[in-house]
Amino acid sequence: MELNHEDATASASPEPTARAGSSPAASPSPAGRSSVPGDDPAADRHDRLQRKMSSRHLTMISFGGVIGTGLFLSSGYTISQAGPLGTVLAYAIGALLVYLVMLCLGELSVAMPWTGAFHVYAKELIGPGTGFVVAVLYWLTWTIALGSEFTAAGAIMRHWFPTTPVWMWSAIFIVVVFASNVFSVRVFAEAESWLAGVKVFAIIAFIVLGTLAIVGLIPMVDGSPAPGLGGLTRDGIFPRGLGAVLTTMLTVNFAFSGTELIGVAAGETADPGRNIPRAIRTTLVRLTVFFIGSIVVMAALIPWQEAGVSASPFVTVLDMIGVSHAGDIMNVVVVTAILSAANSGLFASTRMLWSLANEGTIPRIVAHTNMRGVPVVALALSMVGGLLALLSSVVAADTVYLVLVSISGLAVVIVWMAIAACQFLFRRRWLAAGHDAAELGYRTPGYPLVPIAAFIGSAASCILIVFDPSQRSALYWTVPFVALCYAGHALALRRGWVKA
Repeated sequence: MELNHEDATASASPEPTARAGSSPAASPSPAGRSSVPGDDPAADRHDRLQRKMSSRHLTMISFGGVIGTGLFLSSGYTISQAGPLGTVLAYAIGALLVYLVMLCLGELSVAMPWTGAFHVYAKELIGPGTGFVVAVLYWLTWTIALGSEFTAAGAIMRHWFPTTPVWMWSAIFIVVVFASNVFSVRVFAEAESWLAGVKVFAIIAFIVLGTLAIVGLIPMVDGSPAPGLGGLTRDGIFPRGLGAVLTTMLTVNFAFSGTELIGVAAGETADPGRNIPRAIRTTLVRLTVFFIGSIVVMAALIPWQEAGVSASPFVTVLDMIGVSHAGDIMNVVVVTAILSAANSGLFASTRMLWSLANEGTIPRIVAHTNMRGVPVVALALSMVGGLLALLSSVVAADTVYLVLVSISGLAVVIVWMAIAACQFLFRRRWLAAGHDAAELGYRTPGYPLVPIAAFIGSAASCILIVFDPSQRSALYWTVPFVALCYAGHALALRRGWVKA
């Protein structure tokens, strides 16, 4: 099935998806869109996407985006800063925040399953300027990630092939990821499912082995007794204080970024009313188990003072329990994780550009798709953006690249704030139009407390970095960048360069 925002299909009607027995086509559109389902015969057939993804694909794409270096590498930094129990608490708070945000996104994505998701929701429900800012920030987040991921994957490959240059491996991975995205959305989804599956298997194996070591069923290499869970509080509950836990929240939230990819893929999902809620439930449960389970194992086994980013805490734990070739095993997993995240990142950034073009914010040519429904122009531009980010990391690491990374660090949390605000406004508009919440195909529970809590929690994690000197620059660069985006969009709108 093909679609775009302007010629909604029956499964992607711009009307909120109602429960069986109600008539969505007869309902007023909260987003001000056409209420006529079905294809528009006059619409351009060369800017359509296709609904090819199942709930399994959605779940694995979300895993692909969220399970990456943030868990495999950066979790060690969090343990060293917040302490063992503090890290578990920080990740638990992060998981709760993501849960609240995804509850909000679930209602929006089922009611309005459009590609571009929260960018389009923000445009329609908050304002065109906010929609533009959300799209730019999210596109920037993933293109910056692309550059760093290709470099990191190339560097890891030199572990096995020390005489080969990093750029050669980076080039190979660039071709592989581009090919995964260019053939069809189905090829992308299947490739991502297999890549993400490797990470899922590795995490499950790690949690099982670590748990057996904690209770003493697997002996420690150094002959020390089974640590149990005493390692979580060996030096007190919060050895660096509660403040250290709070200031690591941005790092933790960034580790959870990518969960919202389910919303980006909503416009290419078959039967979104059924598959999106299922994918959200599955993703949230598994991510919570995988993240919290892994963190508990690492925090219980690794002395928190020795944790850091110089070595993966996964490798440290496997070495402690005598797993041979632990470094090689985890390098394979990390390379797979990086490729998976790059694959999802290119998909997400491509759909953001396509959506901006489809909405008339950037030239319409960017929305052009091939016969398989792949937005090839947006795909090429997003890959170029990733390559420019990679180049900036080499030639301007302390200036341009540092600024871009600082902005992208906060960008996802700002997107979460927009999602929460959109759900709050959407439900209020829906009720004001005389409808009942029970008519919605999926509704966020606990309204209005859930979107309010999600918004406040996301905003708090942005504000708290003021107290962390190592992350403070992110706020200094992001605020003026966002202001510049708003001003630029307002000027373009006033001059008639973009559509309202």
